[in-house]
Amino acid sequence: MIKKRGLAGLILLSIITFGIYSLYWIHKLAKDVNSICEGDGKKTGGFLKYFFLGIITFGIYDLVWLFMLGDRLQDNAQRYGLAFKESGGTVLLWYILGSFIIVGPFIAFYIIIKNVNALADEYNKKNTAAA
Repeated sequence: MIKKRGLAGLILLSIITFGIYSLYWIHKLAKDVNSICEGDGKKTGGFLKYFFLGIITFGIYDLVWLFMLGDRLQDNAQRYGLAFKESGGTVLLWYILGSFIIVGPFIAFYIIIKNVNALADEYNKKNTAAA
């Protein structure tokens, strides 16, 4: 059973834990996305890859990770009878260009959370019915 996520919880817990929770959140998100999208021939890198490649590439890998995640969610939506308007490009544009208006990264993560939650609902229904 994949649990739903919320942007408010992510922000609040990240502030309280000085950002440590956000790293755990990335780990759990990648793990859940890999479960939901299993069989598509792709794999979303987890925390270690996100963290260390992000440092080595001065944050560029983090942007690539976000783009690939958005695209993977959009590509797998059809498998669950859903359709997402937002692609990895949309998420990335909100994250980068939206940072000029401060709320852009929050909107980008809201899109990711919304899409993962929608896929998780369908995934949970499918796996609950099969059990």
